[in-house]
Amino acid sequence: MKRGEHSAYAYLRHSKRFPHVWCPGCGIGIVMGAIIRAVDQLQLDPDHTAIISGIGCTSRMPVYMDFNTMHTTHGRALAFATGLKLARPDMHIIVVMGDGDALAIGGNHFIHAARRNIDLTSVIVNNQIYGMTGGQLSPTTPFEMRATTAPYGNIDPAFPITDLSIAAGAAFVARSTVYHSQELEKYVRTGLETRGFAVIEALSNCHTTYGRLNNLGGAVEMMRHFKQASITRKAAEKLAAEELEGRIVRGVFHHDISRKDYSTLYREIQEKAGGAELANERIDSMEMV
Repeated sequence: MKRGEHSAYAYLRHSKRFPHVWCPGCGIGIVMGAIIRAVDQLQLDPDHTAIISGIGCTSRMPVYMDFNTMHTTHGRALAFATGLKLARPDMHIIVVMGDGDALAIGGNHFIHAARRNIDLTSVIVNNQIYGMTGGQLSPTTPFEMRATTAPYGNIDPAFPITDLSIAAGAAFVARSTVYHSQELEKYVRTGLETRGFAVIEALSNCHTTYGRLNNLGGAVEMMRHFKQASITRKAAEKLAAEELEGRIVRGVFHHDISRKDYSTLYREIQEKAGGAELANERIDSMEMV
């Protein structure tokens, strides 16, 4: 089967055990489909594309996709991806993380990847809970919502992923939901086209743990909520703060390509240290691998 024809199948590793490990109705598969279609539309070479993950439900994604992949340790996906980008600046690198993986144990790596503007496309699947390990509280669990480690309700404010990303220095920041799959796909594609650190927050349903603990219904009910409760950023700008309570604001929150990405700056340092000829030799040797 050629790339571009039934792309979801053409980019999968058919030797892996299917069906996948995710719960029936989980939104992670929708996010994976959006990534595959974005790669296919841009006609990126799979041999020059990598997908990196840490630990969690979302981290199983690279197992199924036929790219260069790394399934790394909890919270360290961005650290591994940074090393790969510096060694192979020619590669397109997608980092998939859950909300806990990215913002709890991985929070420090996340802030500094944005600060350095490393040319990575990070997709954070935000299901507002630790789904794989038992339904514990995550940095994005909303105020007063329940988790196994917060049986009487969460008293911590939820981490604002988009605000943090912009403040830390990310080049592209967007949010969508698994219900709005075509919009999500568009944002992943823009992230891949952006030279710098891109953050795409994908709100996803976890009906097995988060939905059950909070009486939100099954996958269909939670997906319906994404449809009914969401609003575009343009529409949100016309509403007062109290009117936005409980609403999901979708859209592009920031896109600035004026800063040089870290790989470019790193190559400039190489040129200063060893001359342009040495830096070019390094790039040529990578292309031969």
